Amino acid sequence: MSMTIPFLDLKATNHSYRDELVAACARVIDSGWYIAGNELSQFENEFTQYCGTKHCIGVANGLDALVLTLRAWKELGKLKDGDEVIVPANTYIASVLAITENNLVPVLVEPDATSLNLCPQNVKASITAKTRAILPVHLYGQLADMPAILAIAQQHGLLVLEDSAQAHGASIDGRKAGNWGDASGFSFYPGKNLGALGDAGAITTNDDELAQTLRAIRNYGSHEKYKNLYQGVNSRLDEIQAAMLSVKLKYLDEQTAHRRQIAQIYMNGINNPLITLPLSVNDSPLTFESHVWHLFVVRCKNRDALQKHLADHGVQTLIHYPIPPHKQQAYPAWNALSFPLTEAIHQQVLSLPLGPAMALADVEETVRIINKFGT
Repeated sequence: MSMTIPFLDLKATNHSYRDELVAACARVIDSGWYIAGNELSQFENEFTQYCGTKHCIGVANGLDALVLTLRAWKELGKLKDGDEVIVPANTYIASVLAITENNLVPVLVEPDATSLNLCPQNVKASITAKTRAILPVHLYGQLADMPAILAIAQQHGLLVLEDSAQAHGASIDGRKAGNWGDASGFSFYPGKNLGALGDAGAITTNDDELAQTLRAIRNYGSHEKYKNLYQGVNSRLDEIQAAMLSVKLKYLDEQTAHRRQIAQIYMNGINNPLITLPLSVNDSPLTFESHVWHLFVVRCKNRDALQKHLADHGVQTLIHYPIPPHKQQAYPAWNALSFPLTEAIHQQVLSLPLGPAMALADVEETVRIINKFGT
């Protein structure tokens, strides 16, 4: 049957400010300036203010945000080939690709069993003489335990690169994602909480030297036209996407409030004993503001049957993610590794519908259908 409750309705989301998006696009078209112009500068300034950082460097996508940051640290002599970077084993593969792309060594660690985010105790246990950086991923929209992770990093002199691709606006004690580590990578993929109308990304940092280096590397390694300090790349956030993001940033906090309302209905309403709910903010040392609910992810030992049950009743769901990085064909040397918790997570997780345009009645209907599963 056709899905009556879609997982995420981007068309409806963007329709609410369609006129502003069209006006922004027309403004760029009429300006005659399409790369590295005023729209990019404006969005970078706005996102800097939003995150509370000194710098925002727009790039082509979220993967590049991570890749180029690690690359810049190599150019600055802070990393070298063969250095180890600690990363959660249950992340999306992009976090790992950024490490291997730079000839660095990912050290996969099991997540915290409750939050599914990077576990500080497992980070401590994985530090070796070759460890140089930690890459916490704010999975599903919830900040990792950054105070604990930063304390470990400071104790051992390690760099911290946040993967904030799913956590725009999440905060602990008023300090937002992107303003905890030495740098942070953001994705503005259309389905993200702050999504462009195409690929887009950014890096935030308070490090002046790093920001200057990144601005050159993203632009062919050029700090000045036709002068190249580095063997750079072409990874630029274009004017039209920057203009779109400036429009959408104005509505981000309002949409986050709606996401939290949906999450609360799920948390309060789902009472099926076969379903494990996400970490409740009430049971967490983190506050409600630490989670922006990019995804609402439940766990079920019979996940495929649950997904079919929901699909049969017109509810679309997705799996984030079906295969962990160490089991991907891209990394054959890791395929024999065993991460039992990570593997269980990837076999059990299911993401329920959630988005800024989702009607609360559809949330209640999804709850009703889930509670009938297995009865």
